[in-house]
Amino acid sequence: MSQENRLEFLNEPELIFGFNQSATHPKDGLTLYGPRKIGAGALRIGVIGTPEGHRRYTLWVKQISQPIAAKKADDPNHTAYPGFEAIYGIRWPSLPVAQLTVDVDQLSHAMHVEDRHQAIHSAVGLYANTIEKFTRNESETGIDLWLVVVPEFVYLLGRPRSKVAKSERQRAELLMDKKTATRILKSGSLFAQDNEAAEIYLYELNFHNQLKARLLMLGSPIQVIRETTLAPQEFQKSNGMPLRALQDPATLAWNLTTTAYFKACGQPWQLAAARSGVCYVGIVFKRDEFAAGDANACCGAQMFLDSGDGVVFKGAAGPWYTSDKTFHLSKEKARDLMALVVDAYRHAHGGNAPSELFIHGQTYFSHDEWEGFSSSAPPETKVVCVRIKATPNLKLFRIGTTNVPRGLMWVAGDRRAYLWTKGYIPRLQTYPGREVPNPIIVDIVQGAADIRTVARDIMALTKLNYNACIYNDGLPVTLRFADAIGEILTAGPVAADLPPLPFRYYI
Repeated sequence: MSQENRLEFLNEPELIFGFNQSATHPKDGLTLYGPRKIGAGALRIGVIGTPEGHRRYTLWVKQISQPIAAKKADDPNHTAYPGFEAIYGIRWPSLPVAQLTVDVDQLSHAMHVEDRHQAIHSAVGLYANTIEKFTRNESETGIDLWLVVVPEFVYLLGRPRSKVAKSERQRAELLMDKKTATRILKSGSLFAQDNEAAEIYLYELNFHNQLKARLLMLGSPIQVIRETTLAPQEFQKSNGMPLRALQDPATLAWNLTTTAYFKACGQPWQLAAARSGVCYVGIVFKRDEFAAGDANACCGAQMFLDSGDGVVFKGAAGPWYTSDKTFHLSKEKARDLMALVVDAYRHAHGGNAPSELFIHGQTYFSHDEWEGFSSSAPPETKVVCVRIKATPNLKLFRIGTTNVPRGLMWVAGDRRAYLWTKGYIPRLQTYPGREVPNPIIVDIVQGAADIRTVARDIMALTKLNYNACIYNDGLPVTLRFADAIGEILTAGPVAADLPPLPFRYYI
């Protein structure tokens, strides 16, 4: 059989943890060796919520400070939680550094305002303004992570399609609606108060995304968490069943504390086989209905280094959404965006440029984009554009009772491969999915690289989802959070000169 058009298998990428020890499963490595970057002392946590939210937070901190038994003993899919300090080598204090309170009656009134734009903007303001005031007045109090604890009604009513029951609606304070605001935003008004009121409608109807967008420049990452997540036992339906279907306590603790540790301290783990001098970039797009003129989309880039550290760059808004329903940058904007990436890489590596720059996207890259990306890279940097996209049109079956294994690859040519990033996992003794796994298509669109090397890198990048403590993800981290980052970049009038910010600010 030729080198192309054949099935191959990629070994599971190893991860590095404390004391330079390796494992393939994050839970194994953290349990045995601790995180890659071990902190000291205690986390500096800021908490904002209602009085009940604070009470439930205190109960939750007590819970994660102790061991939590696995849901099923001797089941490779379930791992006991040893306790936060036992895992990460740093204390999660019972009392936060800052404890800010939101009035539940004011919050409820705001969330029930009939105009949803005014409702969510006011509710977000109760949290965001309080945190910003504390940051101004207590500038010497360092906060590693803000936990924003929200009642269940904030989650239920703080989403784009949420509706308030007619009998519970509160009258809006401002005499304005979206139609009027849109006209003012595009044409302007002679009255300053109208222009100011119309800006409320620039914000997305999503409490979570709007809060993160408004606090991007805060200086500390935030984690939004529902009270029902902290104390699920206190929330039940009338028939006695749980209000929400949550993960078991040990799994929930693993996931929540992993993302909290990442946001507050740094990397829980790192790739063992990271190739030195290689930079990976994921291109982000999100349509923006309020962009000026014909500019109806916002773009951005996520840069991930060989260490796993991530940085997000906000690019220019423009007419990037094309008639074929795909996104493409102009040559000039592609050059400008990638120049930001290269400059940031140099800054982090003593002035040295990357030896290889892989640009990941979900659509084919145009010739103009390629020329723009290439022109911003120095001569010593090899630039490669890679399209990564899931496909439902190819399925493989094997004899026996298990699916095809994760890591299977069909090399269809020197520039295309089908890679099964989901499949049967021996460590878990199962395939963690419900349907026959589909591969992702990996296409080298522009530039030259070995398709097997590209596939191995993508396989490794599926292990860098620090937003949960799971074995792997189906997409590489360069694209896994693209939609979420795009939504936050367009969730409000983010400053045009927004500086590059760490990846942890967005997830």
